[in-house]
Amino acid sequence: MKRPIVESLFIEGPEGRLQASLETPPGAFSDAVAVVCHPHPLYHGTMDNKVVHTISRTVNRLGRPSVRFNFRGVGESESGYGEGIGETEDVIAVAEWARQHWPAAELWLAGFSFGAYVALRASANLAPACLVTVAPPVHRFPVADQSAPACPWLVIQGEDDELVDSGAVEAWTGRLQPRPEVRFMASTDHFFHGRLRLLGETLASFLRSRAPACEDA
Repeated sequence: MKRPIVESLFIEGPEGRLQASLETPPGAFSDAVAVVCHPHPLYHGTMDNKVVHTISRTVNRLGRPSVRFNFRGVGESESGYGEGIGETEDVIAVAEWARQHWPAAELWLAGFSFGAYVALRASANLAPACLVTVAPPVHRFPVADQSAPACPWLVIQGEDDELVDSGAVEAWTGRLQPRPEVRFMASTDHFFHGRLRLLGETLASFLRSRAPACEDA
């Protein structure tokens, strides 16, 4: 795959500008665009996180643009930590920006760790075409209080995650209706060290089989 065209930009958020990176593969399809959310802002989470980067690049390999961005107070994004509520507003602002630039495109929404929680929260307002939550922090934030989206939804969880209990993720997803597609990865820690390639393959398989816009990718 040819390297995507990377554009650094700022998107107007609810409390100031949000630093973002738009990555568009050459000859990109205009039928879908992905917005990807990063881990916890107070624990060094940024849009340059390797898992976030892997999600974005996987979308690019399928011929679709992706938008990574820093939550408020991270990097060059303005304002400060919003306890998950403000960050949800940030996701909505970035998704609305993406929809304005690709008015005919489906929205693919994804997040890792804290970003998975925020993406799930935002899905209630955004009604994405598909949702991907990697290592959702079930014991650290009220993940279980969020409604399950009606769209195709993939949960990816490492079995050896030292921060998120895989058993708790299994119990939580088992109670959901409709139930998401869940993939547990053996010998995988929270940050997917040595497992990023498999993470990308798992995500690509889901997008090809469940997201309508990927049927011909």
